[in-house]
Amino acid sequence: MVIKTQPKPQQAIIIEEDQSFDVIIVGGGPAGLTAALYALRSKLNTLLVEKMILGGLATTTYKIDNYPGFPDGITGQELGQRLENQVKKLSPTIVWGKAVQVKNGKRSREVIVDGKSYFGKTVVIATGSDPAKLGIPGEETFTGRGVSYCAVCDGAFYQDKSVVVVGGGNSAVEEALFLTRYAGKVSIIHRRDKLRADRIVAEKAQSHPKIYFHWNSTAEEIIGDKNVNGIVVRDLLSKKKLTVPTDGVFVYIGYHPNIEAVKGMVKLDERGFIITDENMKTSAPGIFAAGDVRAKSLRQVVTATADGAIAANSAREFIEKGK
Repeated sequence: MVIKTQPKPQQAIIIEEDQSFDVIIVGGGPAGLTAALYALRSKLNTLLVEKMILGGLATTTYKIDNYPGFPDGITGQELGQRLENQVKKLSPTIVWGKAVQVKNGKRSREVIVDGKSYFGKTVVIATGSDPAKLGIPGEETFTGRGVSYCAVCDGAFYQDKSVVVVGGGNSAVEEALFLTRYAGKVSIIHRRDKLRADRIVAEKAQSHPKIYFHWNSTAEEIIGDKNVNGIVVRDLLSKKKLTVPTDGVFVYIGYHPNIEAVKGMVKLDERGFIITDENMKTSAPGIFAAGDVRAKSLRQVVTATADGAIAANSAREFIEKGK
């Protein structure tokens, strides 16, 4: 898998040990960048913490067709770059590293990033989520050798080859369509008898000559030698197993929230996502959450940016009330 990393700033950012920020935003995806944009425009002293790349997971999406204002669509990488450029015009303070813990005090919040502490009056958690794993034999063994979670990253390696996509939601179907640019055959394995993706996307996939379907089926095992050469599929109706020859397996079955830094401090739903109210407030005073890390019905770039704007505004109101 090709992983794009963010270059470090040419000059080190010097932050005094006793320096306190109005808001610390953890995560630089669409939600975090929008929160930073709104916080900076409100003249809040803002620190943005990001562990890898500004733009987040959205940058690995080949094309986003449902973001308002772009009738012809826009690549995830370009949208991420535009958001980054817009925020950087306001000169934010950016720290590169992983936030490992957030502590909530009476008057301030502490964010520990790779062993160093930063203090803020408020914190916005916008850490997003990571692709869920199948948890089947062979998945871990062949990760990077035929198993992938990013079609944009790895699709070009499968020119004229056969690949399998596991999943039936928007991400799975959109990435299957993207893979048809390279692969000679794309098979979608889905546990139901119809796709969960939006109708316009589903219809496009079902009419594509390169895309085939294994309905009412689950992936049971990924097999191969040095690299993947097949996947064992079980039909949920007949209970029979079938080995499908393939050169690559792309997994899109959902996401797990990145909540390690606040685990045990804020309330989570049954799947581990952060519970907030409509103003992005968590159960911990001064701590807000935005984007794919929080519990909500729709996880899209447009809802992430909206969350970020609301979270920054709520943080401003919290500060102004002097809590």
